[in-house]
Amino acid sequence: MGELKDASAVGEYGNPICGDLMYIYIKVKKQNGKEIIEDISFQTFGCAAAIATSSMITELAKGKTLDEAYNITRNDVADALDGLPPIKMHCSNLAADALKDAIKKYREKEK
Repeated sequence: MGELKDASAVGEYGNPICGDLMYIYIKVKKQNGKEIIEDISFQTFGCAAAIATSSMITELAKGKTLDEAYNITRNDVADALDGLPPIKMHCSNLAADALKDAIKKYREKEK
């Protein structure tokens, strides 16, 4: 949890309706021709479910290739937490979307 000072990229995603805002920091390492998420952290401003999904996405993505991490879905996040109340499912969207945004920004920077 917290800002990753030497991040390769930072993803940001929020929901103006509920007020949740997430930042996902990734540090990417190139290894054997692959780009691996070596370290990942988050800053979340929002409800307990938003914080839980942010934390879980870091657990799911760390050590994965960028392609593997990009394919993590909101259902993957919710399932890893043993489910979320239907009213809080949008929180898992935020976490997955913030990670995708970080990966997208990293790839754009690397071009």
